[in-house]
Amino acid sequence: MKKLFIFLIYLFLLPNFILAEENSKIQIEVHKNLRCLVCQGQSIADSNSDFAKTIKLVVKDLIDEGQSKEEIYDFLVSKYGEWIVYKPAVNAKNFVLWFLPYIILLLGGIIILMFTKKGKNKRHN
Repeated sequence: MKKLFIFLIYLFLLPNFILAEENSKIQIEVHKNLRCLVCQGQSIADSNSDFAKTIKLVVKDLIDEGQSKEEIYDFLVSKYGEWIVYKPAVNAKNFVLWFLPYIILLLGGIIILMFTKKGKNKRHN
């Protein structure tokens, strides 16, 4: 009977441990993707500022409420602006920031190809 009781307690508590571990993983991932607005260039995971501590508590509460990472990011972006996340969403406002490096790389490749073709044509003439 005692073994059955222990087994039932274990069975009852196991999902809570699994959920707590999953929530902890999500928390760490979110903390690493949020920028501390007080510290220069640090995530809230690396910062010990009061702001970072407050945001960590907010993130923990939102995860405990069952909100997804995207909902948490949306909430924090609405409060602090897009600068708080290291990987902001692609939208019309920041489209140029996301794709300008690729456009420059593509244009640079085209220019290099044009110059190399002109150089080959001059050598053959």
